[in-house]
Amino acid sequence: MVLALDPVPPIGGHPLATFFVQIGVLLLLATLLGRLAVRLKLPAIVGELLTGIVLGPSLLGPTLPQLSGWLFPKAAEQAHLLDAFGQIGVVLLVAVTGLQLDTRLVRRRAATAARVSLPGFLIPLALGIGAGCLLPATLLMKGSDRTVFAAFLGITMCVSAIPVIAKTLMDLGLLHRNVGQLILISGTVDDVLGWVGLSVVTAMATTGLHAAGLALTVGCLLLFVAAALLIGRPLVRRVMRSTVKSGEPGLTLSASVVVVVLFSATTHALGFEAVFGALVAGILIRGGGKDVLTRLAPLRTFVMAVLAPVFFATAGLRMDLTALSDPTVLGTAVVLLLIAIAGKFAGAFIGAWSSGLSRWEAVALGAGMNARGVVEVVVAMVGLRLGVLSTAMYTVVVLIAVVTSLMGPPILRGAMGRLEVTADEQLRRAELDSTLGGDGREPVEQAPA
Repeated sequence: MVLALDPVPPIGGHPLATFFVQIGVLLLLATLLGRLAVRLKLPAIVGELLTGIVLGPSLLGPTLPQLSGWLFPKAAEQAHLLDAFGQIGVVLLVAVTGLQLDTRLVRRRAATAARVSLPGFLIPLALGIGAGCLLPATLLMKGSDRTVFAAFLGITMCVSAIPVIAKTLMDLGLLHRNVGQLILISGTVDDVLGWVGLSVVTAMATTGLHAAGLALTVGCLLLFVAAALLIGRPLVRRVMRSTVKSGEPGLTLSASVVVVVLFSATTHALGFEAVFGALVAGILIRGGGKDVLTRLAPLRTFVMAVLAPVFFATAGLRMDLTALSDPTVLGTAVVLLLIAIAGKFAGAFIGAWSSGLSRWEAVALGAGMNARGVVEVVVAMVGLRLGVLSTAMYTVVVLIAVVTSLMGPPILRGAMGRLEVTADEQLRRAELDSTLGGDGREPVEQAPA
């Protein structure tokens, strides 16, 4: 009688060797191009995405097809290996983003942040859904539901990117400014709403579009959030603090990764996107205190220096810029880019203006909130994996993420240069200098009247 199944042979030979070569080449080129982008005053994500464009069907494929076929063979098991590595990277990247969200600051400025962020979320969402309903059928995946596609496109239009926003504020020396703080808080609200919306649309794409199913999806989402707050928060806090008392830094890191993976698995099992669980896990882990965050510094370094560049390089691999040679695709890219910029900027500007902020403060908020960067790339990857986005539409969405991230810094610098530095802001900058070693570069000088 056989009591156990025959052991599954481990992967080896050519597939494993190819996988190692892929990771090495992607990380090497992504690091080099990312550093080059930083030297050119661009976000590192631009160079990392460019890695995939260079090595993918946009450049290497048509110019050196044999080398492309050897480096990235069209075999399912090979693609799954690389995708699995990228999924680990994006889950930990989103968790690190959650670690940076200051929930106390959100609660303190919640009313103003809501007035700014909600129009900046709802207006581009509505415009994106409307555009999705009107786009030519040739841009949709065969057999896909237009309603689900339109809802997904709406989500891509309304998200903001906390990592890009925070990095931009630090680079410009604006983290201590009142408007800088408000941009970060409002972006946090938009970020959370975006992940919730992505989870709902993911469930729509996987379980179908019907009232009962949608009600069940929303109910499961609310149940998960309630369980995370009532049960998960005290439990995770206790676990994290106990690891700090142990005196072993590695134990805190291991426990954090376990929490992130389990939360990601839970939301995935519920039919939502795994990254939503990772975001919640990161927020809860942050509740463990400053000692926990200090011990997790090596994790953040590894994620930002290794896992994230490889993930964005693999995201670039799926872009096919040759699709823009099609006038329909190119026209769609231009229209959606204008919708994305106008919708997010107008929404944030209206919200800021209605809250009593000045014109230049409203301009600064619109410029800061317009950056989509990391989050939109992650959303686009989800849409491609679920079969909601075609390669052409995926390329368009990622281009929007890159262009909007590049627009923010110069507009933000010009707007903030027209705002006087208050005494509170000077005090906050001194506190940042003493506790965090400063918030970035020299502050933006005030422009002449």
